[in-house]
Amino acid sequence: MRIKIRAATALALAAGLALAIAGCDGASNERPAVEPDSGDQVTIRMMHLWPESGALGQHRIVNKIVEEYMAAHPNVKIKQEVLDNEQYKAKIRVLAAVNDLPDVGLTWAAGYLQPFVEGELFTPLDDLLQGELRDSFVAGTTEAYAIDGKTYALPLEFNIAPVYYNKKLFEKFHLQAPTTYTEFRHVVETLAAGGISPIALGNQDRWTGSMWYMYLADRIAGSRTLADAIDGRISFADPGLVQAARYVQDLVNAGAFNPGFNGLSNDEAKAEFLSGHAAMYMVGTWELPNFTTNQDIPQDFRDSVGFFKFPTIDGGKGNIDSWVGGPGVGLFVAENSEVKAEAKSFVEYFVKRWGEQSVTDAGVIPATKVDTAAVKLPQLYIDLLSEMNRATSVTLFADVLLKPGAAEQHLNQIQALFGKAVTPEQFASAHDKAVKAGQ
Repeated sequence: MRIKIRAATALALAAGLALAIAGCDGASNERPAVEPDSGDQVTIRMMHLWPESGALGQHRIVNKIVEEYMAAHPNVKIKQEVLDNEQYKAKIRVLAAVNDLPDVGLTWAAGYLQPFVEGELFTPLDDLLQGELRDSFVAGTTEAYAIDGKTYALPLEFNIAPVYYNKKLFEKFHLQAPTTYTEFRHVVETLAAGGISPIALGNQDRWTGSMWYMYLADRIAGSRTLADAIDGRISFADPGLVQAARYVQDLVNAGAFNPGFNGLSNDEAKAEFLSGHAAMYMVGTWELPNFTTNQDIPQDFRDSVGFFKFPTIDGGKGNIDSWVGGPGVGLFVAENSEVKAEAKSFVEYFVKRWGEQSVTDAGVIPATKVDTAAVKLPQLYIDLLSEMNRATSVTLFADVLLKPGAAEQHLNQIQALFGKAVTPEQFASAHDKAVKAGQ
């Protein structure tokens, strides 16, 4: 399966997320999702990955939507289980193995989704796309959740991964946001010499380090080369991809990352950035609420956060307007749910309300069309939407694109590469074997 959002599609995605996009229209009068009978007592089990401690904006929106739905449907109780990102991934695998998934949960797209579909664990949701949600989604988002012509989850977010930076720290060291890799290396060296961790990285979670490798691979070898290697069309031993792995280890040797990064979680690394102990932090735009609307984070810090695009590399084939990102998590309904019709009704309601509230209440970029023309938005949010309009391509995260076995090997190799436990050539060879195994 190839899920590579290239130029025209990326522009369509961005255009749909622009500030003056039209609200959802063209909805059918059909009601494919059955409303729960007011006389039936129904419990819908929902599992998600937005705990109050790490994703306050999203956590509050979920609670608000759940409370609204239960108020409108007094016979329905929605029982939530909330885990952080890594705990969620671990538990969903266990529940899938015993076919005891929650009625409604979150999944990622592409290769991550495929084994759940092959195991007949998720039910198709195409009927919802023909009802009130018709024409609601930004072009190109639902396709990432389609396999063999059927859609198995409905996306909630669209993300790109910029490098956020602390403008006050940059000013203190007389630094500018870099546009070339030479400038970026100067920033790293200056900060490291000044006793500041240049980059906050929690590579215990591994996908965090994967983004750094992916951008280096994109800028050196080009987005097409990177996508072809992930897809198994070419070898990871391509000279540009091996060079990207060398650049990773060069950054490690230069002291670019906070001490102990391979043993720290992403949440711990985020805390380093939020506390001002690290000057840069790469993460998807799902973190925007912490830099814009989260009142628990001091306004002074939020005002100091800027971002830059991953720099170009001299002699490289990549474009500075090429991004790593894509559709974020999506809602699924379990195939064996005993309340499937009611769960679908809730998902339909949730997606609509999420699109309406995620922008204003949390500063999240939704996968659905939302009329934001009359909404006052933080400048950081506006600037990132503008960057989406200029995107030449968006490459989905490697651990999502790859099938689970290959994704796990990729993530393990990322941690080994950052820890200098493998050479760039060994890193490439391990990837080729994993992709060839097709698992």
